[in-house]
Amino acid sequence: MGKRRLDVTNGGAGGDASGGTSDGTPGTGGSSGADEGGAERGGTPAGQGSTIRRRAFLIGGAAAVVGGGTIAVLAGQDQATRLWYQVPGVEKPRRPGELDHPGAEWVAASSANWRRADRPDDFAVDRVIIHVVQGSYRTALKVFKDPAHQAATHYVVRKDGHVAQMIRELDVAYQAGNRSYNERGVGIEHEGFVDRPEDFTDDMYESSARLTAGICRRYAIPVDRTHIIGHVEVPGTDHTDPGPHWDWDRYMKLVRAAREKLETQSPSPSPTGA
Repeated sequence: MGKRRLDVTNGGAGGDASGGTSDGTPGTGGSSGADEGGAERGGTPAGQGSTIRRRAFLIGGAAAVVGGGTIAVLAGQDQATRLWYQVPGVEKPRRPGELDHPGAEWVAASSANWRRADRPDDFAVDRVIIHVVQGSYRTALKVFKDPAHQAATHYVVRKDGHVAQMIRELDVAYQAGNRSYNERGVGIEHEGFVDRPEDFTDDMYESSARLTAGICRRYAIPVDRTHIIGHVEVPGTDHTDPGPHWDWDRYMKLVRAAREKLETQSPSPSPTGA
């Protein structure tokens, strides 16, 4: 979420308002709001870019007939992705409340704030996007459970380091206001305000870094500032989070250390987790 930039050209409409209040109530600039889901559904056409966009159903090189329609498939097709979990009678195994990040608490976001996918098989995951709530942890959970909000992130990190997972990494969260970045990114929201550096606690940095390191490991994402970015760096965004007080040097050092520690432990888990 986070503050929005002031739009000088239109007199500040939709610009950088207060973003929130000290009691955690989001202000006009403190919510991702309808622009996230709206941009997701009406954004860049799905076929653009190098990331695979359309799902195909591979069955031994033959055509599959579903509900009277034919899905023509060519064996070995490089750009093919998967529709299999959408075929009647075929469902990708999922368990309610299943977590991608060990130790997180499952708090489900409204299904209006994300869309079902099969990442990384249909969309390659190659970004972690850092957000700041402009409010409290409780506020983030409340608005992400609200279907009218039309936005959510996969995770929310509290000041004491507690992590809530609200959307499976398999799925696309309406988080960035950019369809491509939604499809390729995992979003992490942080409790606090962009203009209050004291909100970014040691526990928060360390917990978030472990979370990001795990995501990078699952999807072989390089631990660098090209692939771990702030919401402000998403093309076309009007948001400013995580803001000037987010200590990127410190955070990246923590992520690298956490990633190295993971490499000395068990083998890398399946990116789907299912």
